[in-house]
Amino acid sequence: MIRTEQEIKLDIQKRVEWIKEVVSKSHSNGIVFGNSGGKDCTLVGILCKMATENVECIIMPCESKRNFLVDREDAIAVSNKYNIKTIEVDLTPIKKAFREQLKDYVDDSCTMAYANINPRIRMTTLYAYAYYKNYLVAGTGNRSERTMGYFTKFGDGGYDLNPIADLTATEVFEYLEVLNAPRQIIDKEPSAGLYEGQTDEKEMGITYKDLDNYILTGEGTEDTKKLVDNTFNRTKHKRNPLLNYPNKVE
Repeated sequence: MIRTEQEIKLDIQKRVEWIKEVVSKSHSNGIVFGNSGGKDCTLVGILCKMATENVECIIMPCESKRNFLVDREDAIAVSNKYNIKTIEVDLTPIKKAFREQLKDYVDDSCTMAYANINPRIRMTTLYAYAYYKNYLVAGTGNRSERTMGYFTKFGDGGYDLNPIADLTATEVFEYLEVLNAPRQIIDKEPSAGLYEGQTDEKEMGITYKDLDNYILTGEGTEDTKKLVDNTFNRTKHKRNPLLNYPNKVE
C-alpha cells in the first residue's frame, strides 16, 4: 500500500497520540528503548520523543564488532539529532560469563543458542532501568520481522508497547524519509548485529521487498509464498509465547 506524505504524517500523529495515552494510563514517567542504530529503533525513538520529553535510549554493544563501530555511531547520530538522552552499557562481559558457565552443557558451535543471549540480556537491562525510572519499555520490531518470527522470544520480543508493530520494513523506511531521519540509517543494510556478517535478508532467505509485497498484497512467486507461509506457521510460538494449562494449544 503506497501512502502519500500527508497520509503518513497523519498516521504519525495518531501513533504519537497513542503513545501519549499508553504512558498516561500506565502512570509511567516516560519511555526507554534499546538503540542499535537501526531503522526500527530510530523510528520508535522519534515517535516516542514526539509523544513525551521523557525518552531515553540505551546502547548495548555485545561482542559483535559492528556494535562498537557503525551501530554505535548511528545510534549516537539519532540521539543527537532528536535530543534523546543516551546511556551506554557494554554487555560483553555478561555474555562471556554466560559462555563460561554454559560451556559444559551447550556446545559453542550452537551459534543461535548463544546469539539469542544478546537480546535477552538487553531486555533484562532495559527492564532494570525502566523499573528504576518508572518507565515503559518500547519494542522496536516491525511487522515483517514478526511475520517471519525474526526476533528472540523473551528478548527483543519482550516490551510494554510497540508503536510500529503493524508497519512493514518497507513502510518503516517510508516513514523515516518523511521524518527526515539521518541518511545513513535509511541507507543502511538491515541487520540484527548479533554476530559478524549477519544481515536480516540473508538470514531470512528473502528480501524485504518480496516479503513486504506478499504481506501487503498477497502476491508473490510460489517460492515466496511457501517460504513465508511455512515460516509464519513454524514461528507461531514466538508470537504467542505463553501457554498456560488448560488453554488450547494452537
